[in-house]
Amino acid sequence: MEKKKIINNTFQVLLSLLLGGAILYWMYRGFNFHQIEHVMFYEMDWTWMLLSFPFGIMAQVFRGWRWKQTLEPVGEHPRTSVSIYSIFISYASSLVIPRVGEFARCAVLKRYDHVSFPKSLGTVVTERAIDSLLILIITGLTFLFQIRVFTNFFAKTGTSIDSFFHRFSWEGWLVTAICAVAALAMLHVLLRKLAIYNKVKETLQGIWQGIISLRNVRNVPLFIFFTLAIWGSYFLHYYLTFFCFDATSHLGMACAMVTFIVGSIAVIVPTPNGAGPWHFAVKTMLILYGVADNDALFFVLIVHTVQTLLVVLLGIFGYIALAFTKARRNHE
Repeated sequence: MEKKKIINNTFQVLLSLLLGGAILYWMYRGFNFHQIEHVMFYEMDWTWMLLSFPFGIMAQVFRGWRWKQTLEPVGEHPRTSVSIYSIFISYASSLVIPRVGEFARCAVLKRYDHVSFPKSLGTVVTERAIDSLLILIITGLTFLFQIRVFTNFFAKTGTSIDSFFHRFSWEGWLVTAICAVAALAMLHVLLRKLAIYNKVKETLQGIWQGIISLRNVRNVPLFIFFTLAIWGSYFLHYYLTFFCFDATSHLGMACAMVTFIVGSIAVIVPTPNGAGPWHFAVKTMLILYGVADNDALFFVLIVHTVQTLLVVLLGIFGYIALAFTKARRNHE
């Protein structure tokens, strides 16, 4: 049974890597990668990239603070530092095995602060539900306010919606379909695993306690602030990179919000840090806003790579910091 589980997990990881790699290969086939060095060292404004880093870090810090807050109503009180380090490690570990981060951070709290694994997993489910709801609201409002932009674009260029979609190559439609199928497959696998996991009574009770914990959060305004701060930091971490490139520096916050939302939805597809689907989705929307194909490819490749490296560095920092952190004694 254990051997079968290892084989299944290995297959899922390889499939994830293959999917992301295939999309990236399709996007960058025939691309001159030697130009990247020139763009990065002679054309990019790295000041804006560096200014975006604190927001990328704070997004994870805010998530650690919010998670500590959601654990309090279920009787768990992890240390703030351990909560934040666990978030750092969860994001980094998800680069290796997509979606494993949710379990990794619960395991860290279990190891160092004796936090109930089922309860912490329940609060993770709660967090994901809240984040998904917020993204849905932002998505609806963003596209509602951007309808005029799309209408003007098609009017000025003499392009109709039908002709725009006809310009979308069959390979583009194939990639879109593959991403959709992969997302549905991942959802199916997660639901199956959750159904099996819920057969354990203790786990079911812990997850339920986590889900209902929000009504007992001690400071609801603070929870709302943390939630908005998380996604505000994510957005600024992304938006500031627009000013690194001449091709995107003039596009404005509205374009950044649209591409940010599209990218956030694309990372649902189970690839490491959304590699492949994120590139494809953001590049497509940038072209809609008038960015040249080659410039859009430079943008998504450089931004995603640099931000992924930041996630790796934070994960290494969290791992090292925990190595110097003593686990609590049970009676504490």
